[in-house]
Amino acid sequence: MNFLAHIYLSFEDDEITIGNFIADSIRGNKYDHLPERVQKGITLHREIDTFTDAHPTVRQSTKRLHKNYSHYSGVIVDIFYDHFLAKNWKDYSDTPLDVFVDNFYDLLEDNYPILPIATKRMMPYMIADNWIFNYSKMKGIGRVLYGVNRRTKNKSKMNFAIMDLEEHYEEFEKEFTSFFEELTVFAKQKYVSL
Repeated sequence: MNFLAHIYLSFEDDEITIGNFIADSIRGNKYDHLPERVQKGITLHREIDTFTDAHPTVRQSTKRLHKNYSHYSGVIVDIFYDHFLAKNWKDYSDTPLDVFVDNFYDLLEDNYPILPIATKRMMPYMIADNWIFNYSKMKGIGRVLYGVNRRTKNKSKMNFAIMDLEEHYEEFEKEFTSFFEELTVFAKQKYVSL
């Protein structure tokens, strides 16, 4: 899953949210210097990713993209799924998306000293361009895909994936909706047992 899903699946627990968000910037087990609940957030993130990568519905979504994008298909599906979460936000939260995202940006700034360097470098761009809120719009997803493609030195061709999203929009949305219901139950169980 991508940023919004990981933040949402932290269940409004600030330290878990920080860990869940920064986990991709942490290699191996090099996080014992962080507060204990931030460490638990990193563990939760990894559990969510393992569950997601092995799930048959997610594999069905990635299979649709594999011919054109090979091993980048999973990253693209993560981005697509964040789009559907943002677009249908009212189905998942009583807090408006803009308020939820602003609160998250404030949380990042409050915890700036413990963030990994990669997160610190990304933060100004993320906040200035309001990446997470803009996932709800096709234009925002197009920008994200373009940016990720640029970071792969144009190897991924992800900038073209917006056309796949448009072409198979209903299928991807149905797959996201059924999968996310299961993922939320799984993540809640893991969160409670942390």
